[in-house]
Amino acid sequence: MIPPESVSAALSSFTLIALAEIGDKSQLVCMTLATRHRHWPVLLGATLAFLILNALAVLFGAGIAAWVPERILAGVVAVMFGVFGIHTLLHKDDEESDEIEEMPGHGIFYTTLLLILVAEFGDKTQIAVAGLAGSMAPWPVWLGATAALILVTALGVWAGRTLLQRIPLRWLHLLSGGLFMTFALMAAWRALV
Repeated sequence: MIPPESVSAALSSFTLIALAEIGDKSQLVCMTLATRHRHWPVLLGATLAFLILNALAVLFGAGIAAWVPERILAGVVAVMFGVFGIHTLLHKDDEESDEIEEMPGHGIFYTTLLLILVAEFGDKTQIAVAGLAGSMAPWPVWLGATAALILVTALGVWAGRTLLQRIPLRWLHLLSGGLFMTFALMAAWRALV
């Protein structure tokens, strides 16, 4: 039987990362690439990139958690999520469309892999995964966050245009920002109690 705290960590990570990633640059990169190239290499390249990035984030977060006292770590996570929440709530939608060119000498799989690795390294979602892994069980955090990123990428590749035509991107940013603020308050509570 799977422990309830593992299920909770996986679901929390999945929800937070999925909402934070909708409309983010990596989803838009995949959406753009998929409009001009085959879908599977784009999705597989992004998936491999997210597997690598989340593994690094979880290792970093769990490593920090082993050395930093829990109250201090919870305070840092609270501040970090609060900043992400405010940033997301104040985010203005860019109407600009960046042109993404396939890198010469590389297939679209490698182009997607490299673009996502560069775009997401140190991004708010990777830092959020590290923060979650520092305060929850690392394996479920990695699983939930990776599943969220793959799902959001797949949505961007196959249904992103339809979704964004029906739901304003601003609403998704507000929901994501509110969730970051909720996690910030929960971490602050743990830091103070």
